[in-house]
Amino acid sequence: MNQNLRQMVHSLPARFLLFLLLILSRPVLALSPEDLKPLLSKSSWGQLEAVITSLAQEGSESSQQVLEHWLNGKLFVEKQHKRLVFAEKTPDKQYRIFDPFPAQGKLQGASSVLGTVKKRALKKVRINNQLRSIIKTALASWDLKASDPQTRINAIYASLKTLDSKTLGTLRTMRASEESQGVINALDMALALDRLQMGSISEQIEAIEVLTRSDHPFIRSALAEAVTATDHTALAQTIKTALAEIDQRQQYYTVAENIFFGLSLGSVLLLSAIGLAITFGVMGVINMAHGEMMMLGAYTTFVIQSVFPELIDQSLFIAIPLAFLVAGAAGVLIERLVIRHLYGRPLETLLATFGISLILQQAVRTIFSPLNQEVATPAWMSGSWVINEALSLTWNRLYIVGFSLLVFMVLLLVMRYTRFGLNIRAVTQNRAMASSMGIPTGRVDALTFGLGSGIAGVAGVALSQLTNVGPNLGQNYIIDSFMVVVFGGVGNLWGTLVAAMGLGVVNKFLEPWAGAVVAKILVLVFIILFIQKRPRGLFALKGRAVEG
Repeated sequence: MNQNLRQMVHSLPARFLLFLLLILSRPVLALSPEDLKPLLSKSSWGQLEAVITSLAQEGSESSQQVLEHWLNGKLFVEKQHKRLVFAEKTPDKQYRIFDPFPAQGKLQGASSVLGTVKKRALKKVRINNQLRSIIKTALASWDLKASDPQTRINAIYASLKTLDSKTLGTLRTMRASEESQGVINALDMALALDRLQMGSISEQIEAIEVLTRSDHPFIRSALAEAVTATDHTALAQTIKTALAEIDQRQQYYTVAENIFFGLSLGSVLLLSAIGLAITFGVMGVINMAHGEMMMLGAYTTFVIQSVFPELIDQSLFIAIPLAFLVAGAAGVLIERLVIRHLYGRPLETLLATFGISLILQQAVRTIFSPLNQEVATPAWMSGSWVINEALSLTWNRLYIVGFSLLVFMVLLLVMRYTRFGLNIRAVTQNRAMASSMGIPTGRVDALTFGLGSGIAGVAGVALSQLTNVGPNLGQNYIIDSFMVVVFGGVGNLWGTLVAAMGLGVVNKFLEPWAGAVVAKILVLVFIILFIQKRPRGLFALKGRAVEG
């Protein structure tokens, strides 16, 4: 009998049957609808806490998914069918709902979409700070067993606030078998924190030596509490020394963070000012509608995401060339219809472009409404690059810094190695001589204005990933763009790069000390004084705009 059974197991049909049984036996939500009934109605906080406890004890993949969506505010009750659903907001301000239960449907994904509904068709499952803390503890206990080391590290730090005997036992067991050095360091911090709170004086001093190496905010808070709670002089002095060392490292991280955010602001200023530098240098036109070209680029991104909501991750790759074409075409049209008739009359050009900016703003208000529109961030731009517990850099800003430098290098190559760039430089240096040599200066003006406007449209795409899109988007950057152009040197690309990055970093260092408004005033005063000494900016460029 046993021999026959072994033969059946090793036969091909039996293997296939075992494979099917393995798939069908994967964890699903074992709780009954009655167990989850408190989520469907206005239940007490105690009943909701009991549901969390049941989900945590049940411990399946589906129960973990329910808790994660609950914690992130994505767990809803669909009013019509009185059922729990996961919901994600779409760019058109509706909600795509998913079936959360593999036992009743399928795993969350495209196949488990139940449809798209309006916000009033859903009711968010209630949550407060106490429930959030309980959910985080439950999720952390699961994450401690994750295969990804960073997930285990995050779970260890998440458990610091609730270090009980069970959690400590789990951490000690992990420490004995852990191979990842990063996870080992996090475990040492957690176990040292327990010794600091519960150990003898010698154990506490030993724990402080370990905790001093950590940059986690909770560790620093725990040390600050410990120094006020102890009466032991030597222990208090040891803690103060540790706090001083941590604070010194924190100052370095603050400087690094300010530089990063300054470069991020500078990259946006670079994209917005680089096109202005070209048009101002070649044509001598003070274009007050340049900010609206950025607005057109940002709204182009919004339209693409609204029309193709399933292509959020690819939307920016579509929006960048399209925004360049839309804003560039608008720039050429403005130059051909208005600006070409006003050359040599800078004041009238300023007033005309200011009027065009108002027209474009009102057109956008009429078409899209005066309210700000939200543009979704692709998954590959979401999140942060975590360097340590005290310093992390957001991916969207990192990508924008890199993208602005890429645009700068491409434009530099175009200006230096193409016939179009040669024509632009010739017209900039001596318009009359360029015209006498057969260069069509009128066409160069139109294409240059289109190029500058197109780059502004690309800046709008980048800006849509940092802020909401609205009719007044460009007005927030037009003055700063002019300051960058004047400070760097009219028409000089390298001067624009140095000025944009420099002003961005200076602004971010001044803001914590003086406030955002006063910081801008101080920068403006500095530029005014600087221009008194160097009227042509950091890098002087000879051309019609500066010679006139």
